[in-house]
Amino acid sequence: MLNRLQSWGRFFTQSLSLVTKDSCPLCQRSTAQTFCSDCQHQLQRCQREPKWQRDQKLPIFAWGSYGGALKRSIAALKYHNHPELAVSMGSWMANAWMQQPEHQRAIVVPIPMHDRKQRERGFNQAELLAKSFCALTGLRLEANGLRRIRDTEAQFRLSSGDRSQNLKDAFCLGSPFSKRLPTHPVLLLDDIYTTGATARAAAQVLRSHGIRVQGIVVLARSERSNFSQ
Repeated sequence: MLNRLQSWGRFFTQSLSLVTKDSCPLCQRSTAQTFCSDCQHQLQRCQREPKWQRDQKLPIFAWGSYGGALKRSIAALKYHNHPELAVSMGSWMANAWMQQPEHQRAIVVPIPMHDRKQRERGFNQAELLAKSFCALTGLRLEANGLRRIRDTEAQFRLSSGDRSQNLKDAFCLGSPFSKRLPTHPVLLLDDIYTTGATARAAAQVLRSHGIRVQGIVVLARSERSNFSQ
């Protein structure tokens, strides 16, 4: 009787495992992980050497290159209702960032979305990535450190010259920083870095109030970005 119960228990566990398996968000194959092994391998090929780079006086730390499987994963996160992907993606960013020899204490501030756009999407992907990033790094998260007060046009639709103008007066300090300025520097966090217009606009608001900006950490940077080492 005991052996029969044990056999039924193993059968139930195995069956439940099969039922609860999800499909890979990139290829739809069944997987017990966030991504199937093939797509995970493709994503690993997108990873770049973990190091800081500089673009117009704003240091940037990017986990990978914006293309291939990583580009499709970000699209799945943002546009195909897969917010759960931010847990894995944020941990990739954190693990790479912690490989740096020195880690200055900082307050992580995700690039905010306008309220209307966030209501439409249901979440801010930068904030979800930041939560996962901070869970591993131990850094303090201030999700409302910045506010986006202008409903700007999507940056990818604009030329490089128009992007900065589009973001003029788009950000302001959020309530926590308005009440008390942080004593630690701020580390901005976003999903994608293309021309840097958004990051620079956010950094400028913080610096105009005397807040130090350590840089920005992103999941992916566009190959079109120009950096000095």
